[in-house]
Amino acid sequence: MLSWVRLDGDPADMSEHGTTTDIDTRLATLKAAHRALDDRIRQLTAEGVTDAVELQRLKKQKLALKDRIAFLERQRLPDIIA
Repeated sequence: MLSWVRLDGDPADMSEHGTTTDIDTRLATLKAAHRALDDRIRQLTAEGVTDAVELQRLKKQKLALKDRIAFLERQRLPDIIA
């Protein structure tokens, strides 16, 4: 069973108030959820499940997680003005 990860909230909250450790912890949680969704999508596809709505919903959640992960990874890097 998948555990759900909250994707809502203001992304700026993490960058302003989160420490690097907080961000790393959140990233680990999001990456685990992303892997779990990927595994579930592969499983459903291999089983030949024809519930296209469920597959689409899972893929959409996976993409949202990927976007959130990318945002948090950018927040970890300092701004370098060249």
